[in-house]
Amino acid sequence: MLNLPPGFITTFLRSQLFTKLPYPDTSFSGQTILITGANTGLGLEAARHFVRLNATRVILGCRSISKGESALTEIESSCARKGVVEVWELDMSSYKSVKAFCARANGEGRIDVVVLNAGIAVPKYEEVEGMESTIAINVVATFLLVVLLVPVLRRGAEKFGILPRLVVVASDAHEQAAFKEQNSPPGEILNTLAQNKPDLQPDRYNVSKLLEILLVRELGPLISPTPPSASTDSPKPIILNTLTPGLCHSSLMRHAIFPLNIIARLGKALVARTTEVGSRTLVAAAAAEWETNGCYMADCAVREPSAWVRSEKGLETQKRVWEELREILEGIEEGCTGCVGERRELGDPRNGRMC
Repeated sequence: MLNLPPGFITTFLRSQLFTKLPYPDTSFSGQTILITGANTGLGLEAARHFVRLNATRVILGCRSISKGESALTEIESSCARKGVVEVWELDMSSYKSVKAFCARANGEGRIDVVVLNAGIAVPKYEEVEGMESTIAINVVATFLLVVLLVPVLRRGAEKFGILPRLVVVASDAHEQAAFKEQNSPPGEILNTLAQNKPDLQPDRYNVSKLLEILLVRELGPLISPTPPSASTDSPKPIILNTLTPGLCHSSLMRHAIFPLNIIARLGKALVARTTEVGSRTLVAAAAAEWETNGCYMADCAVREPSAWVRSEKGLETQKRVWEELREILEGIEEGCTGCVGERRELGDPRNGRMC
């Protein structure tokens, strides 16, 4: 059940027990922040930080409006700021809801930061939009949001001269992915992952987080191939990055079954970060600079993802997964991936950033 690579435990414990994460102090004054999965856990605490740090608007994307309104009331009370937080409906299990959410965002004049925090971890097969729910929500719906929100962010960058951030919350659980589906026939990785395979279900969450990291590494340089300082005709750049918050107190593992539920409970009791401390990693990624584009962050700084991600096999799989996902996304919303550029000749820095 646990697939721990060499050195993982040492690195994990050093991060969890001996690394002090900086308390966020970057001003978000004048900015509009959009964060999903924000009515509880890390998303709620990150939203609270954004409000505390003087964001002009903080939009909570929530499946339940009533729970979102409760989060709004709690944030306003704790930060003593009213009229800042808004609640928008977003059901990640429905591509129709994702598209409606993005259409609403398209009506906004300016969005500075998007934090895609919503995700699930389920022990048994559940079907969403015709595929396994973890992959449908954590991968397909998440990157449908990415490609549909890039034009909104880019429009704001052009009009207001800003450098928008698009943050995907992943996990160091990606290092534990067995990912047997990587050897699927050409064009069949996501199709295999979408199927009901009980023996592989325990690995689905880990794999979903691995795929998030692969896709950010692939898309970061393709969406924004040139830095803000470059004088080119390329579209205005957007920072796309991803992060692990580490092991934190949250409700993510609430559906875990024996023996993972016991392991998770014990691990949280011994080494987990508080929800507030974990949320600092989300805020750090939302404030990060250009050098994080296409990169993975841990402990509020750029870090290398797993050795497999950085291997030749990882890079090959990264390309395959994006091409497969691109076809799925186009089937959901034709033309939606037009914001993503094409790969160039071998050696071009836009061919995936190795960080």
